[in-house]
Order: sequence, then structure tokens, then C-alpha cells
Amino acid sequence: MTINTLKDLYIDQLQDIYSANRQSAKVTQELHKAAHSEDLKSALKAGVDGIEEGMDQIKRLIQNHDADPRGEHCKGMEGLVAEARAHGIEADIADEDVRDASIIAQYQRMTHYGISGYGTASAFAKRLGLKDDAKVLDKCLDNTRDGDKHMTSIASGEVNRAAAQA
Repeated sequence: MTINTLKDLYIDQLQDIYSANRQSAKVTQELHKAAHSEDLKSALKAGVDGIEEGMDQIKRLIQNHDADPRGEHCKGMEGLVAEARAHGIEADIADEDVRDASIIAQYQRMTHYGISGYGTASAFAKRLGLKDDAKVLDKCLDNTRDGDKHMTSIASGEVNRAAAQA
């Protein structure tokens, strides 16, 4: 797709977010299986559900603009997913609590990428006068921020304390 206008860029960004969500949902399921802490497992399950909900919302927005949701492959999330697998799943980490701390770090990196994407797309939607799109994107942004805050509370509450004892 040739990008000539802010609207073209906006749609490209939505497609990028959709691709990022598809990739992060899959690896988050893998992180869930590798996690030890029940709170972390629960948060990762909720994360998968939230990512999938965001994907549905983004897919609708893209289709409302007569575009293909799969029109873009997010290389940024591809790298973050590779890092999450390498450091959260495949790494030779002997202690379960240390692995959980690593899983949280990797998940939060992906989450922060999502926050950036949703925030940028929302700003574009607002500039383009797409108020309904902006409301959807702001809701996705708020949900992603809430998930990130919840992960921080798990890390600072139980996981990092237990990992420090290893």
C-alpha cells in the first residue's frame, strides 16, 4: 500500500497493530504455559483475552475503512516475540521465580509496544476527525495500560521478591 495521506498512514498503523496483536497473543499463550506463579498465569490468561478483544476491535476498524486487516506484518513485534521466547521460554533458567520475573519483563516489553501503537493510532484518528475510531482506540489503550499496571503489581508484589531469594 502506498502511503500518501495521514489516513493511509492511519490504516497502515491499524494493520500493524493487528499484526502485532496476532503475534503477541500466540507468544503470551506460550508464556502462560511456562509461568509458575498462579497470579502470573491468571494475568497472562487475561492478557491473551484482552489482546484478542483488541484484535477484534482493530479488525472492525480496518474493515470499516475497506482495508484488509492482514495488510501488514509487524516486524517490531516479530522481534519482541523472538525475545520473549528466547528469554521467557527457551532460556536455561533453573529457578521458577526467576523465570516468572523474566516472563513479566518480556510481556511488559510487548505491552509497551502496544501502548505506543494504540496511542499513535488514536492521535491520528483524532486528527482525522474519526471520533468513533478514537474512542475504540482509547479504550484499547486504557485496557493495555491496565494490564501493564497489573503485571507491575505482580512483579513488585510476589514474583520479584521470590526471585530475589533464588
